[in-house]
Amino acid sequence: MNAVQLRAFHLVARERGFTRAAAAAMISQPTLSSHVAALERSYAVRLVERRARGIVLTPLGRDLFDVTTRLFETEDEARALLSGTKALRRGHLRVAADNAYHAVPILAELRRDHPGLTFRLSIGNSADVLQQVLAGDADVAVTAKIGSDPRIHAVEMKRDRLILFGPRGNRLAARGRVRIADLAGQPVVLREPGSFTREVFEGAIAAAGIRLGPVTEVQTREGVRETVAAGFGLGAVFESEFRAERRFHACAIVDADLAVGEYAACLAARRDTALVAAFMARAASLKLDVMKP
Repeated sequence: MNAVQLRAFHLVARERGFTRAAAAAMISQPTLSSHVAALERSYAVRLVERRARGIVLTPLGRDLFDVTTRLFETEDEARALLSGTKALRRGHLRVAADNAYHAVPILAELRRDHPGLTFRLSIGNSADVLQQVLAGDADVAVTAKIGSDPRIHAVEMKRDRLILFGPRGNRLAARGRVRIADLAGQPVVLREPGSFTREVFEGAIAAAGIRLGPVTEVQTREGVRETVAAGFGLGAVFESEFRAERRFHACAIVDADLAVGEYAACLAARRDTALVAAFMARAASLKLDVMKP
């Protein structure tokens, strides 16, 4: 078996495309593509389906990617052991997060301590983040929605809570502190279904038996922010994510339990691999309670 061809396939599978894989390997895309094609020809198999916007692994390709992931992680650990150090000299970590705010400080610390590492950070809603880890599309996750899947190992990084914010001139937001009953009939701006922010907010509203006013649904945090600024209603955001500026008032809900945890997570079966273990240890060391009295 040709190790160069196998690594070429691994990079393409990991990066979900030939262009990104070639950049990661620092070789030309045609060269990388030829290695993968040669591997497929050698065994008369199809590993990769080439699409206009990237690639899709065949069922055999997915199985092989599981094998090559273990293979090259073990190779890196063996190299570290033989060199007499546990230092991570190189490697590529795929991170899925529900917010860059919580993930980037961990990556910055890792890069400072291990300059040879590279990263890919994908941002999605909380419902998708853990699925990326379970599907093998990400090595680690940073998310507020952890669940109880026994395949997942998680550590709590910080405590956070949901707050409201509204545009200047909104009398309710200007109070700074409200009761949940005050939201009856109020127009609100919320993320799309699958957002943990929306799930926590709607859970509190349902528990209180409150009927809101019109709901405007927006897909991104920045979109919610701009829609709130335009006067469409109050927005909901976790306190650590709120960026204070003159356009907005922040407002706490004083009589509802809106506290949540933020977690770093990985597959339990991979928690001791070098890169994953380094990320999880750094996440635990940065644990910080962002909630204010």
